[in-house]
Amino acid sequence: MATPEPNEANRAVGSTEVTDECFAADSCIDRYLWALYQRTSKEDSVKIQEQRQVTVRKKGRLVTVTKTFTTLADEDFAWKDPKAAEHAGMPMPDYVIGGMDRDFKLKLVHLLHAAEQAGLSPGITSAFRDDYRQSIASGLKAANDRSYHGGSSRGGYGHGLAADIVSVNGATRAQRLISSQTLWSWVDAHGKEFGIGRPYLDRDPPHMAPIDGKEYAAHHPGMKARQAGSAAKPRNKLASRTDHSEAKRTRTARSSKMGTT
Repeated sequence: MATPEPNEANRAVGSTEVTDECFAADSCIDRYLWALYQRTSKEDSVKIQEQRQVTVRKKGRLVTVTKTFTTLADEDFAWKDPKAAEHAGMPMPDYVIGGMDRDFKLKLVHLLHAAEQAGLSPGITSAFRDDYRQSIASGLKAANDRSYHGGSSRGGYGHGLAADIVSVNGATRAQRLISSQTLWSWVDAHGKEFGIGRPYLDRDPPHMAPIDGKEYAAHHPGMKARQAGSAAKPRNKLASRTDHSEAKRTRTARSSKMGTT
């Protein structure tokens, strides 16, 4: 499927075209997220390491040593999802969007639609990833089977609980990076209203996940404690009611004994 021109993409995902009824229809949800994915450039920076021999002075002598030099280079990774979809024998939309958890997709649609209404221009660079797709990912990443994007040890297809979000606003990559930083700050301020947050913040800025999930809680101790507290509350209330009832029975028994002399 050809990638639409920017103007076409913007018309396809205009906020006015997303109705409340759409939020309840799986096919509409998938089309909306797929349109955001299609309109987004798949660009990143990768570290390239090169070893060179250099002459240095050690203990007053000149010696030749091998040093590793690291430089950053732009990478276009638009080929990776098509390659993974072909490997899985699936159409691209079914692979990229269909592989995500349904509840997470619904939260994501509400979040991104709200971002558009706030004047931002969100796009998706990566959604579901299986073990093969993770194996050809570059940079800071989880083990092939442990990615929350959909690794086999996390549930696999249909259970992807992560998506990478950037801004499509800007004619150059540098301009889009500035716009993306504004978008990520907006998510930090409003994402919890939709149940979504950034687990790694500046370590992996585009990465979004549900705030009630294991990944987010693992990197936000406060959320982990709140989740544990919420899980304990029903038991604590039950214990409190039990203690209260026991104390009441004790007082009643004492009163009975005092009244029969």
